[in-house]
Amino acid sequence: MTTPLRTIGLEQGRSTLPELASRAHAGEPSLLTRHGKPYAAIVSADMLTKVRPRRSFLALRGSGAGLWGPSAAGTIAELRDEWD
Repeated sequence: MTTPLRTIGLEQGRSTLPELASRAHAGEPSLLTRHGKPYAAIVSADMLTKVRPRRSFLALRGSGAGLWGPSAAGTIAELRDEWD
């Protein structure tokens, strides 16, 4: 069963933020729109972690290996020398 998505304008959302937050906590998300286009969503923290689990930055470790050549320090020194 999917939770119905309540759509509300951004300006009205600003004035009713406490109510929207309470509804989100109760499992009723809200979609904020700006000029009729989706802008942001208010959802519970539980729903957010279900959709996008937390990831560690350690998973990115080594993903840029070789990006700066054999010596990152040497490449940076060369780039700095270009401006002298």
